Amino acid sequence: MRVKGKNLNQLMLVAILIGISAIFSALSPSFLTTVNVMNTIRQVAMISIVASAATLVMIARGLDISVGGTLALTGVIYASLATKGVPLSLALLVACLAGTMVGVINGALTVGLKINPVIATLGTMYATRGLAFLYSGGVAVVNGLPANFSNLGRGYIGPFPTPIIIMLIVFLIFHFLLNNTLLGKYTYAVGGNPETAILSGIPVAMVTFILYTLVGLMTGLSGAIMASRLGSGQPNIGMGFEFDIILAVLLGGTSLAGGEGTVLGTLIATVIVGVLANGLNLLGVHTFYQYIIKGVVLVAAVVIDMQLKGQGVIRVGKMVPAGKFKLEGGEALKEKNR
Repeated sequence: MRVKGKNLNQLMLVAILIGISAIFSALSPSFLTTVNVMNTIRQVAMISIVASAATLVMIARGLDISVGGTLALTGVIYASLATKGVPLSLALLVACLAGTMVGVINGALTVGLKINPVIATLGTMYATRGLAFLYSGGVAVVNGLPANFSNLGRGYIGPFPTPIIIMLIVFLIFHFLLNNTLLGKYTYAVGGNPETAILSGIPVAMVTFILYTLVGLMTGLSGAIMASRLGSGQPNIGMGFEFDIILAVLLGGTSLAGGEGTVLGTLIATVIVGVLANGLNLLGVHTFYQYIIKGVVLVAAVVIDMQLKGQGVIRVGKMVPAGKFKLEGGEALKEKNR
């Protein structure tokens, strides 16, 4: 069921976004310029595309930190195929398939071999990063790219940047999946109480596998957009990307304990992360200090989330209590507390 007060977290995020935007616009005259806003939107789009899928994984008590390496690998693949004369639509498909395969491997490691998701995805993070360097020869793939290579990352559909259109489509798809499909209900159930989910007949392993696969797919898409935006496939790109994803998802209200979260909250939080990074860059804040600030924001988000949820003030998303999950179209096992 939908929990009262779930919108409160999102309203707080909007207030934070407005607040930091007002501060940066007052401190930097370049903040609200068209060029800067467009650059921020494009950066936010690449984070949001992956974070939308990662939200579902974290709701189901999973974690994927391989996205940075996957982003680099798929970007290099996309650019490399483009230099060989492969049509960009086909190159994009291959990049997405490569990302999907990484997701399949992550799902197999966590579900099939029962490896802790942090360890499993850490391994694939290093593996994909290494493959990106091997595939590219350790250098950026830039020579021989077609003239329209930048369309995906820097082009427009009407008056709107292409990445923002893709981001909104991805957001709507995952928002629908989470709130209006059996997969979404199963995701909340798995995160809320895995044991009860199993007793209720939910294919927990399959749900988890699908969610990791979706993250891989979205990372492949984002990797191609990143390469297009930069005008090259760079094997060293995306370092720290996984932490931006985790920060956005947690800041958006997804619980570390699982069972709670919304894609809308993640979207708003992603914009906050992007605006924060952009504003700090405009103010000339060194990257080292930006890492510190992001770390503080992440810890603060988790602490506040724990405090508010502990007091019963905010409950984001849908929590499925143990023994009360009911399968639609079939019989459900109910475990009654005695």
